[in-house]
Amino acid sequence: MKLSQEAGARARLPRQGPPRGAGPERVTGVGTAFGTFGELLQGVLPEEDGDFLVTLPVARWSMATYRQESVSGELEVWPPHKTKALRLARMIADLAPRGARSARGGTLTVSSVIPEGKGLASSSADLVATARAVGRALGVPMPPARIERLLSRIEPTDGVLYPAIVAFHHRSVRLRAVLGSLPAMAVVGVDEGGSVDTVDFNRIPKPFTAADRGAYAALLARLTDAVRARDLAEVGRVATRSALMNQRLRHKRLLEPMRAVCREVGGLGVAVGHSGTTLGVLLDATDPAYTRRVTAASQACAELAGGVSVYRTLSFRGAPRAAVTAGEGAP
Repeated sequence: MKLSQEAGARARLPRQGPPRGAGPERVTGVGTAFGTFGELLQGVLPEEDGDFLVTLPVARWSMATYRQESVSGELEVWPPHKTKALRLARMIADLAPRGARSARGGTLTVSSVIPEGKGLASSSADLVATARAVGRALGVPMPPARIERLLSRIEPTDGVLYPAIVAFHHRSVRLRAVLGSLPAMAVVGVDEGGSVDTVDFNRIPKPFTAADRGAYAALLARLTDAVRARDLAEVGRVATRSALMNQRLRHKRLLEPMRAVCREVGGLGVAVGHSGTTLGVLLDATDPAYTRRVTAASQACAELAGGVSVYRTLSFRGAPRAAVTAGEGAP
């Protein structure tokens, strides 16, 4: 059994960067953003622009660093395939005061421990971290509203720029509501394999009826009340229902086996990456029986899928609305 354990909120970021010879290390801006384990809820509400999701923040991080020089004298990104982050960096550079721009270009380095193409908000975390890093380096303020406007020009985006559980309109990239925070949970997750392009997924017509949209509105109301009451059992029920309703959009062959594992180990429910390839059993990390439950869930999930990862959720202590104003949520 291959088991990856997230021990706390500060996940270790990989060491990576531009090739040697790219100039002296002179970091002038750093930004971070967390990922998610899919979503607690995702669907369409009975209103215009009704596509929405509710985030499930976990202790996996993306970090961006930006320094005002490069080998070519142009703005560059490392690794080179992070082209969306490069596009965002250029957009922010265009907003910077003329005196803040460097004639020697700039180098953006993006480091992440969030798997790509799995529905874990890896691209969103990269972009939010990039906005914070480049904004700090160039003296361009990056409050959440400005980040939303910039990201809406690039792709559908998760709500990882807010340090709380939030309801977020991912296609139009705007906050719907801050729901709050929850006691610590763990997610024993598996990956069905492959990858999903979020942009392509969001082009798929939604086969939801008016009744389905009403059901999503009711689920959002239930989840909002559950987060406020810190009712993890109800959170798990809503997450499971959302996973089942999403089967029409992106079928997951392991959903029913994972539900069986959840029942066997006394889990809260099953969460999925609605636009990805991941599924996970939710567990109450404050439960006295947590160690036994997480061990049993990991063993059972390994029999289903081989590799298993255990994620810890982020609790965001303090008043979530005040934290949203700060707009950071760094580790």
